[in-house]
Amino acid sequence: MSRNPQITDIADLDEMARQIRRDLIHMLVIAGTGHSGAPLGMADIFTAMYFNVLNIDSKNPEYPERDYFFLSIGHIAPVWYATLARRGFIPLEELRTLRRINGRLQGHPAPPKTHGVPGVEIASGSLGQGLSVAVGAALGLRLNGKDNYVYCINGDGELQEGQLWEAMMTAAHHNVDNITMIIDRNRCQIDNRTESVLKLEPLADKLKAFGWHVYDIDGHNMKEIIDTLNESKAVKGKPKAIIANTFMGRGVSFMEDNYKWHGVPPNMEQAAIAIKELAPTKFGDFFDLEEMAEI
Repeated sequence: MSRNPQITDIADLDEMARQIRRDLIHMLVIAGTGHSGAPLGMADIFTAMYFNVLNIDSKNPEYPERDYFFLSIGHIAPVWYATLARRGFIPLEELRTLRRINGRLQGHPAPPKTHGVPGVEIASGSLGQGLSVAVGAALGLRLNGKDNYVYCINGDGELQEGQLWEAMMTAAHHNVDNITMIIDRNRCQIDNRTESVLKLEPLADKLKAFGWHVYDIDGHNMKEIIDTLNESKAVKGKPKAIIANTFMGRGVSFMEDNYKWHGVPPNMEQAAIAIKELAPTKFGDFFDLEEMAEI
């Protein structure tokens, strides 16, 4: 298990996810640029993974026994940065620097070796490529006799990329069972609803036909997320996929389930409404919207 203290109480995990959503709003309004929709929608998944499931060490991000985490949809990086900050990988104050020139928190994540962030294994953002890297890492770990586990987060719109299905076939062909793919099934992408752009359903049946063990869950139910992630790790003989049904813009009424918030930050007025709807938590904000007048 994780070498850092974990959160085991579901209510506390839900509260941390809400705090991360508050952090996201602050980050985006300071930056004046960035993606709002999917980061808000994935806050529960990231909280469950980083505060309960992953075997990680924020003081030594590259320790050999760690779980490997790959974010294929690199444009949702703000939720990853906020989570890493709350988990102790980077300072909370650094969240003020989203997308700043010469800063580490760029629009797409990069590892420390390329002036990026601790805890990030690879640069990502070119859609469709992350699962290939994750499958390769899982195969390499198995060949080396290592017990490390691999997780990869993909978007549902990203499933329209052919390379991703090649990676799925490869994983199933080689019975790669030390990997779980989590699909953010929010049914939205930058242009429209996914089913209007290119139909994905019946998605679970397609994944099963490609040889994957498939779960279909509520991506905002913290207990179900944790239970499914832990169960998937125990399944042997084939790769695992979790279809996490989420809502883009979760927690903010005017953003929720609206694809037009895919890559748009809130303005000050909108941010104030969002922060009011996302009630304060015991974890505390890194920034006060009232300070914006001074920036």
